[in-house]
Amino acid sequence: MEKVYGFNQSNEKLIEKILDDDVVMINHIILNQGEALPQHDSNSNVYLIVVRGVLTAQLGDNAPKSYENGNIINVPGKIRMNISNAEPDQLEFFVVKAPSPRLYI
Repeated sequence: MEKVYGFNQSNEKLIEKILDDDVVMINHIILNQGEALPQHDSNSNVYLIVVRGVLTAQLGDNAPKSYENGNIINVPGKIRMNISNAEPDQLEFFVVKAPSPRLYI
C-alpha cells in the first residue's frame, strides 16, 4: 500500500535525496550559517519548502531575497539559483522537483 520515506536530522550540513522517481524528486537539505549550495541552474520546476530558519536565494539576475519557515518558493526551470543560509539559526528545507529532472524538457 503506502510507502514511507524518512529523512535525517543533523547539526551538520546535510544534503540527502529522499525520493527519485519519474513524477517527482525530493531532496532534504540542512545548512548552517555561512553554508550554501553550489550555484546552479534549476533543472525542473522546483519548489523550495522552508521548514526551519531563513533561506536566502538569488534567482537569476534578481537581488537576493530571504524566505522564512513556512514559505514555499516556486522556481521555474532553467533559472540560475544561489541558495544559502546567512542567519545564525540552522536552515532546513525540502526541494521538490516535478517532474523529475530526467523527464523535464
